[in-house]
Amino acid sequence: MYTEISTDELRSKLEQGDKLYLIDVREPDEWEGGHIAEAVNFPLSQLPVKLGELTTKGEEPYIIICRSGNRSSRACEYLAAQGFEVVNVKGGMLNWNGSVVEGE
Repeated sequence: MYTEISTDELRSKLEQGDKLYLIDVREPDEWEGGHIAEAVNFPLSQLPVKLGELTTKGEEPYIIICRSGNRSSRACEYLAAQGFEVVNVKGGMLNWNGSVVEGE
């Protein structure tokens, strides 16, 4: 089970300087086209391999974003089943109205 937040809520948290653990599960070409500066890229296709890079001790919840919210919801289901506390960003980058950076 996981919760959801809107892109406006996410932007507000980032603007307030909240320490967030934001994971973008889009593929590298999508990531390079524009992503939130505070995010790290763990493509959904590589998530099982990168699972060891996450910890369940003190760094949660992980906030998961993708293009539209579909892949991030699948990632949330998978991570929640592994025991992680996760939050899905509703609407994903399509709804994001904050700044983005391009490239790696």
